[in-house]
Amino acid sequence: MYIGKTLFAQVMDFLPWKTFHRILDRYGGDHRMRSLSCAEQFRVMAFAQLTYRESLRDIEVCLAAQASKLYHMGIGASPFDGEGAPGKQADRKFRNRG
Repeated sequence: MYIGKTLFAQVMDFLPWKTFHRILDRYGGDHRMRSLSCAEQFRVMAFAQLTYRESLRDIEVCLAAQASKLYHMGIGASPFDGEGAPGKQADRKFRNRG
């Protein structure tokens, strides 16, 4: 089995990343960045576009299914804080009002 760059990572290598980072520096794209850099967000949105994802939940589920390959895809660690939105909602404690 070949362990190396995925096809998505190879496609991303064709993009002019030096120009991308120069534009980010010029306009302060990563200023006050908390968890997801502009380059990672671009990669996630490109992945969603190339795989015909239709919603944010669909993107999240697809990326969670590929969690072990995210680093090799060039996305890095999980773009979500631990669990996704469904997991965070399940952990909330709701009170009955009545």
